[in-house]
Formats: sequence, C-alpha cells, structure tokens
Amino acid sequence: MYRAQELAFRTQYAELKERAGSADVLLAGTPGTLVKRQGTGYAYWYRVYYPVPGRQAEQLVGRDGDVETLEGFERQIEFAQWTAAQVRDLRKLQFQVADKGVAGVLVELHNRAILRAGVTLVGTLCYMAWLNELGAKAVSARTQDIDLAARQKLALGVPASFLEAMDATRLDFVPVPGMPSQSPSTSVKQKGRDGLRVDVLTHGDRLGKTVAIPQLMWSAQTVPHYAYLLAEPRQAALLAGGHCISLMLPQPERFVWHKLFSSASRQSFPEKAEKDLVQAATLAAVLVEQHDEVLSDSFGDAPAAVRQTVKKRLPALRRALAAHPQALEQFEALLG
Repeated sequence: MYRAQELAFRTQYAELKERAGSADVLLAGTPGTLVKRQGTGYAYWYRVYYPVPGRQAEQLVGRDGDVETLEGFERQIEFAQWTAAQVRDLRKLQFQVADKGVAGVLVELHNRAILRAGVTLVGTLCYMAWLNELGAKAVSARTQDIDLAARQKLALGVPASFLEAMDATRLDFVPVPGMPSQSPSTSVKQKGRDGLRVDVLTHGDRLGKTVAIPQLMWSAQTVPHYAYLLAEPRQAALLAGGHCISLMLPQPERFVWHKLFSSASRQSFPEKAEKDLVQAATLAAVLVEQHDEVLSDSFGDAPAAVRQTVKKRLPALRRALAAHPQALEQFEALLG
C-alpha cells in the first residue's frame, strides 16, 4: 500500500515547508521576470508571468528608482524559482504534487489570509498532503475537486469574498447552481466536464443543507460529523504546481475514521466508497507501522454514529490490510 520515503528526502521536504510557511505572500503563477516599461514621463517595472498555462499577465511592481520595492520583488522571484525547483525534485521522488489549477486556487486563498482563518483542506488533496507529511509513497488518484471545510465562524477581521478570490485566479470559474435552483451556490467550477471544481463544506446534522458563511460572503454545504473531523487541525502544507502552500489539515487519525464513515455511507457510489476505504486504510497503516500511532483515542472521540457505521467496513479492512497485521490488529480490537 505504501513505501517509506528516505530520511534525506523527508528532510528536503521539511526545509521547503518551513521556508514556505514563513512567506506572507506567494507569487501567483510562474515566478516570472522583471521588465521595465518606458512610458510618457516615468519608467515602471512589471513582473511578467503566466498565471495559467498559455496566458501571460503583468503585475505592476513600482516606479523605476524605487530600489527597496524592486529588490523585494527580486527576492520574491528568487524564492519562487527555488521553490519550483524543489517541488520538481520532490515530484521525481514520488512526493504527491497537485496540478497548477489547484495551486492557483490555494495561493490566492493564502494571500487573502483565508487559509489561516480556519479554512481546512479535506478530501483527496488532504490525503495527498498527509502522505507527504508522513513520509509515505503511495498511489493516489488524481482529482479535479478542491474540498475546503470552513468553520461557520472564521478568524477574519473583515469579510473576504470567496468569489472574488476565485475570480482573481483567472481560471474562469463560474458558480455552480444550488440544489434546488433557488438555493445559494456552494461551489465554483471551470467550464467543461473535466474542469476544476472548488466546494465549500461545513458541519451539519444532515448532508447537503446550504448554510451561509458570512465572512466569506458565500455559502457551504453541510456534511455530518465535520465538527469531529475539524477539531484541532494541524499545520501542514500541500505541494501544487510549482508551489508549496502552507495550510491546515484535519488530524490524520480523525481523517481515517471520517473516511471510513464516508465509505460506509456511499454504498450507491461504489467507486467513491472504495477510494475512501483505500485512503483510510493506507493512512492507518502508515500511522500505526511508521509512527506507532494508537487509533483508539481518536475512535473514542468520534460520535456514536461514526463508531457504529464504520464497523460495517471491518470485512473490507481485513482484505485491504491483509499485509499489514499491525494496523489490522487495532481495527479488529476496536471494531470486532
């Protein structure tokens, strides 16, 4: 199910994450180059870059002669170039790297402080990020979904428009109509069947209810037991495009139990149920075998409905973890 990364490679990832975590602003798109434009009267410097593949853009840096501003941008570009080189190396070493579209979304949310305000990355991208954090190599299905879990009270001093952030990515997102049609949208999507989609989720007692998130000037779709999943999230990072974006992830043990709950609740979608089961089993094996994690505490903290539902997945876990007796032993003790 997985292989461990070598210590030297994990150290390389840790250094990249540490340096990226200290950056207040990340340059969107490619690092770009500085170009001076001579107009009528004054000369100005611009950063010429590609926000999305095949589309060039310019960002005003400042007036010619503003040495401090120019040097600051030069340092940002150098850091972006170094980061992109590190991410390329880590991709070759089988670290999980999401695509440029994902990077565009998360960089914009980072720069607007939305990711630091209590918005947590969940879904398959969270699984990919935890594989990197735990130093594990495993196969991960590519995803065109970005699942963002927002607490209904975020640590934002003033509201930050989610839709304006999505427009700023230049990825041509459009709001997805709500269900029923008069309900507010909770998602945006690029045009086309395979276009990138961004979903905003939150806790709720029943699946699919629309709840306003006033601080994002947007709405979210409710998912049962997200309050459990999002309790005390961890600081981490995601590699995407040429970027390393600092963000928050659910605790991996809670992620395991909620994924198992989702897999048991998706019997009408067998492919998604199987994906959730494999992700949960893989992370559980890494946690137990490589990090001596005990799953009983996080299981005991889970709502009774989660504990009862995941017991249905014990036969499937026996098959998935046949080669991982140490992890299976814990599931047998808790679910048997």
